[in-house]
Parts: sequence; C-alpha cells; structure tokens
Amino acid sequence: MILCQWKDFSTDTETYSQQMFEEIVEDEFDAMLFEDGKEIPSYIWTVNYVCIIKLNSKMYKDISITKIQRNPVCE
Repeated sequence: MILCQWKDFSTDTETYSQQMFEEIVEDEFDAMLFEDGKEIPSYIWTVNYVCIIKLNSKMYKDISITKIQRNPVCE
C-alpha cells in the first residue's frame, strides 16, 4: 500500500516520525510503501531520493536506510 501521508513506524530502538526521517536523509518526504502485513515501510520516496528500508535484526530489530538518486542525470 502506497501512502502519500506519513505514518510513524517503530523499531526496538527508535520511533521514526516524519521530522526525524527528513533530518536523517536531509530531504522532504513524498510517499511510502508498506507491504502487506509489514509494520515498517519497504520504500520511502523523498523529493530527490528513493530510500530503501531494510530490517536488521541481530540482537534487536533496527533498520538501515539506503538512498538512491531519484532522477539521475546521464550525460
């Protein structure tokens, strides 16, 4: 399900609000994709990036965020 409004989500160590996420990625939120049955989004789109959200679980549930340029310029 793609949401165009922010929905807070939590890991074992952190609760992510829109303001916190925008500070981490240094860009403005656009949309987010939640897969069926998941509490953490798989992708978050910002103005300039597509952010891939991966769940890490060693001793506790946490996430990593990979930013990919949304509209790369090819020469």
